[in-house]
Amino acid sequence: MESSYYFLFVLALILIFTKIFGIASSKVHLPQVVGALLAGIILGPSGFGILQSSDFLEKTAEIGVIMLMFTAGIDTDMEELKKTGLQACVIAVAGVFVPLLMCGALYFFFFQGVWTTMNVLKSAFVGCVFAATSVSITVETLNEMGKLKTRVGTTLLSAALIDDIIGIVVLSVLSGFAGNGGNVLLVVGKIGLFFVFALVCGFVFHKVFVAISKDHWQSRRVAIWALAFCFIMAYCAEEFFGVADITGAFFAGLILCNISKSRQYVAKKVTVSSYMIFAPVFFAGVGMKTDLGTMNSSILVFALILTLFGIISKVAGCGLGARLSGLTNHQSLVVGIGMVARSEVALMVAQKGIDAGMIDPAILPAIVLAVVVSGLITPILLKVSISKGPALV
Repeated sequence: MESSYYFLFVLALILIFTKIFGIASSKVHLPQVVGALLAGIILGPSGFGILQSSDFLEKTAEIGVIMLMFTAGIDTDMEELKKTGLQACVIAVAGVFVPLLMCGALYFFFFQGVWTTMNVLKSAFVGCVFAATSVSITVETLNEMGKLKTRVGTTLLSAALIDDIIGIVVLSVLSGFAGNGGNVLLVVGKIGLFFVFALVCGFVFHKVFVAISKDHWQSRRVAIWALAFCFIMAYCAEEFFGVADITGAFFAGLILCNISKSRQYVAKKVTVSSYMIFAPVFFAGVGMKTDLGTMNSSILVFALILTLFGIISKVAGCGLGARLSGLTNHQSLVVGIGMVARSEVALMVAQKGIDAGMIDPAILPAIVLAVVVSGLITPILLKVSISKGPALV
């Protein structure tokens, strides 16, 4: 009979192994999330079978997702967005919808084939996974080459931020359709009401937190209240508007991202809290659910093509957007390659799709493979493309 305290042992294993593999990943210039995923795969059903899904792990992982998205929102630099404005918007829009269409269409023709609303919705969810960008790998590579402060570098940063915002909005729409049986008017109405709600909350709570931060900008109470606000927004988004809880958390972060005095303090405290327990459980949980035993020949072929489509769609979409917005062919290629990497947000969207019954858990190994390969190949392609072309300015 399993001890009622076994969850403590499981939690300890997750923290130890995600950190060990995370450090190993960073040593070879990969994001630590790759190591955390590998830890989950090794400890889960595909490896030693030590980790099994439980209500405790599911709830802890959900908190981890919410905190990660809140941090992503609060880390958004609005001033950076203003610098490249329209140009970054064009790149981000193309960079969201080309992968959405290409990867979604691939899934549809591979596994669906019959044109029904539900099949299209499921395909769109898969496409939405690959709409997101993780620019941290690109930033590290550009910084190493001394190209981060170039026009391409600043454009990439802004486009990646806008990319995430558009991706979250698309996820909100898809989640609305999934939860309301495809009723267009109901979905549009609820999403519209959510954005009205977010605007009102933004107006009120931004002023509240600005007032609080005047005298207590490095007080723990600010971080605690900010996190409580994040959880309330996440709850309201899911419970009252049928929008994904991570959308509410992301917008809570956006509301607080312009509070100059306490922004960095709150982000630091929430990040530490998240990465101490909750985020490792989420990433290990994704790895644990990546059951390699379910990978038959058709899923393996799908995984390889999906990985290729994931790379090509970002290079083509963002590259085309960059070219249309006035960058040179070489600059556009660098921007397209720089937007290839996926990481945390892609995995979060995949998990929300599985929770909503829109993504088959059997294809999660294919998604994880595409995410890991994108992180591996981005710095290599980026260095080659920069070194082979004219100097970036």
